[in-house]
Amino acid sequence: MTKIIRKNPSTVPAPVGEYSHVTVVPKNSTLYTFSGQIGIDFEGNIPKNHKQQIENTFKNIKRVLASENLNESHVVKVNIWSVDEIDWMHFDKVWNNFFDVNPSMTVAYISALGLPEIKIEIEILAAKVE
Repeated sequence: MTKIIRKNPSTVPAPVGEYSHVTVVPKNSTLYTFSGQIGIDFEGNIPKNHKQQIENTFKNIKRVLASENLNESHVVKVNIWSVDEIDWMHFDKVWNNFFDVNPSMTVAYISALGLPEIKIEIEILAAKVE
């Protein structure tokens, strides 16, 4: 059976975090693009605390994946935008509780997101091998 392949070629330096330099999605896979998820809860509250926003964001990612009968193993790319410096010890703990694979990833610090109270937004791409 064909599967998603994640690798770190020896021709580039090792990743500086929990990600893969290359993710190969096999032919005849279904690609899913998801809007960026934020740290909002079901009551419409966005916590002021960056760490809580990270935790809520990953909960929302898990929910949006489940809505398409997918899970974290289907994620092939993660884009992270943050307006505040990320506490990487906390982020990695949440990440490692969520992912058992390391998808490709990009991180960017930016000046603002869609609403002033949003401190972090995470967008995912996922693929399901047919």
